[in-house]
Amino acid sequence: MEGLFVMFVGIAITLWAQFKVKRTFRKYDGFVARSGATADHVARDILRRGGLDVGVEPISGHLTDHYDPQDRMLRLSESVYGNRSLAAIGVAAHEAGHAFQHAQGYVPLSLRTSLVPVANLGSKLAWIFIIAGFLFSVFELLFLGIVFFSAAVVFSLVTLPVEFNASNRAIHILAAGGYLTDEEIPASRKVLNAAALTYLASALVAILELARLLWMAGFLGGSDE
Repeated sequence: MEGLFVMFVGIAITLWAQFKVKRTFRKYDGFVARSGATADHVARDILRRGGLDVGVEPISGHLTDHYDPQDRMLRLSESVYGNRSLAAIGVAAHEAGHAFQHAQGYVPLSLRTSLVPVANLGSKLAWIFIIAGFLFSVFELLFLGIVFFSAAVVFSLVTLPVEFNASNRAIHILAAGGYLTDEEIPASRKVLNAAALTYLASALVAILELARLLWMAGFLGGSDE
C-alpha cells in the first residue's frame, strides 16, 4: 500500500506542476511587451551583446524550447518564436541563459551534460532489471536496476541548479538590458518560476520512486512480498 501511495503522490505532483506552468504561460502570453520585440529577436540580441556565436531557430511543439550545446543552437518552440508576449520573452531569455552557462563553463551544466549518456542508459535499462529481479526473485538484478535508476535521479538533482541559475540570469539580463520594464519583469519571473517547478517536481518524483523501489527491495524496511 505504501508503494502505491508514493506512486499516486508522484503522479499528482507531476500533473500539478504541468498544469501550473501551462496556466501561468497562458496567463502572461496575453500581455505584449511594451518594446514590441519578439522573443526570437530578444534572444538574438542578448546573444549578440554577450558576444556568443549561437544561432536561434524555431522548433515544433509547445514549450519544447531548449539550448543545444553541441550545435550551439538555441531552439524556440512555436508558442515562443515570433511571440511578443512577456511569457515568451522570459522563456527565450532563459534559454539564452543556458548558452551563457555553456560559454562560461558553468560547472553544474558541464556535469549535467556529462551525465546525459549515463542517465539515458540508466532510464532505459533500469526497469528491465528491476522487473526481471522481482519476477525471478534475483536480488542482483534488482540491485543493478536500482543502481541504474539512481543515475536518473542524480541527473534530475543536478538539473535543478542549472535551471534555477538560467532563470536568474534571464531576469537579470531582461532588466539590465532594458528588454522589459520594471513593471513587466514580475510577469516573466512568474513564468520562469512556474517552469522551474516542473524540474523540482521531476526531481521529487524521481526521489520518491527511488524510495519506493528501495522499500520494495527491503532496503528501507519493506519487502517484495
